[in-house]
Amino acid sequence: MRAVIVYESMFGNTHAVAEAIGEGLEVDYEVDVAPVAKATRELLEGASLLVVGGPTHAHGMSRSRTRRWAVAMARKPGSAFTLESGAEGPGLDQWFASLGHLHTRAAAFDTRLDGLALCTGRASKVIYRRLRRHGLEMAARPESFIVTKDNQLAQGEESRARRWGEQLGEFVDPPARRETLAG
Repeated sequence: MRAVIVYESMFGNTHAVAEAIGEGLEVDYEVDVAPVAKATRELLEGASLLVVGGPTHAHGMSRSRTRRWAVAMARKPGSAFTLESGAEGPGLDQWFASLGHLHTRAAAFDTRLDGLALCTGRASKVIYRRLRRHGLEMAARPESFIVTKDNQLAQGEESRARRWGEQLGEFVDPPARRETLAG
């Protein structure tokens, strides 16, 4: 079985979470982790599970305007932010616009600041709805991973992402089902 994790990352946190989720899924899946710019239709072909994530910008999924703002913020003299390779390329909004209809299971995640989702927003909820509109059957509720105000993943979030990946794999293809198919 194969899982594809597609992510958009501006400063590296969402990329780190995507890699950790992939490590969790590797227990049962062949895993491809790809930035949104490299997530072609061909890459998605034959995947049993598609996991999509991005940073929370302005209370939701990033948009061209919010990505430009993040790039400008990183380029300011003395900025503590470092742009991820490919951050200036297409985002999830453009990717979804060209995606078409798919037939597999999916899950959504985001990175966001700590706090009530009502105050911070959650890109994963928008990603979840977009995935459903493209015909994907959702394997889990949207999940958020916390970034500190210093732009670092909060302590334990990479481990939590790894466990979430393991749980996704078990939910999509439970051990009892695998044993039945193997026997």
